[in-house]
Amino acid sequence: MSAVIMDGKKLAKLVKDQIAIDLKHTEKKLGLGTILVGEDPGSVAYVDGKHRDCAEVGIGSIKVNLPSTSTETEIIKAVNDLNDNQECTGFIVQLPLPKSVNAKKVLSAINPSKDADGLHPLNLGNLVLSENTIIPCTPKAILTLLEEYKIKLPGSKVLIIGRGTTVGRPLSILLSQKPNNATVTLAHSATVGLTELIKQSDIVVVAIGLAHFVKPEMVKPGSVVIDVGITRVNDKLLGDVDPEVIKVASYFAPMPGGVGPMTRAMLLSNLLELAK
Repeated sequence: MSAVIMDGKKLAKLVKDQIAIDLKHTEKKLGLGTILVGEDPGSVAYVDGKHRDCAEVGIGSIKVNLPSTSTETEIIKAVNDLNDNQECTGFIVQLPLPKSVNAKKVLSAINPSKDADGLHPLNLGNLVLSENTIIPCTPKAILTLLEEYKIKLPGSKVLIIGRGTTVGRPLSILLSQKPNNATVTLAHSATVGLTELIKQSDIVVVAIGLAHFVKPEMVKPGSVVIDVGITRVNDKLLGDVDPEVIKVASYFAPMPGGVGPMTRAMLLSNLLELAK
């Protein structure tokens, strides 16, 4: 058996093509802002990709690049500048921020109505209350992939490995909501018996940040495996899942080419939602 590859690149193109069509019927001009602190190669490449996506569909770009030595006050000033910028209809602060900066304080400074990443406490709180406004991009990307490939969610046992605010926690809420109705287990570094949990799960989403952590022998035959992790090892970017899992799973979203392109597409989708 060889798994069906969940092609995020192909689906992202379809999503962006539809957004380009929708923009023609939107009177308001859209502009995406990004705040990038420092020059981390991964973050730089990711932000540049977001602006390329904007150019493809006809969305304006506003880049704010700050040095890695920027203080919390300076970063929050950049946030407030975009809050006040009429040409910016939504923006993101690229994470991670320098360790000396309180990321929660920075994200809280974003105007919730311009929160394209869905990470403001108000928008995350609405998600908890099932009053979804703007859904964080990566969980939204994963759900869209599952829907596209017609993966059955109601009654399915879903294991999410990683409890971060950008992926694991919001995804666990999203998948347990109606009409998804999945039975969700949220695992983390302190989880006991993780290998057994993986073996028992119909769907496994891995966002733990450990290169090739999930091996083929850990996975239940015929399960769905989604790789969200990314780790740099000897100048190579590796996912959290050993690619050999393709021989055991029924569907596999690899890294690269799976969730990543869809996450960028969902950012544009959120921007359109904010405009509406």
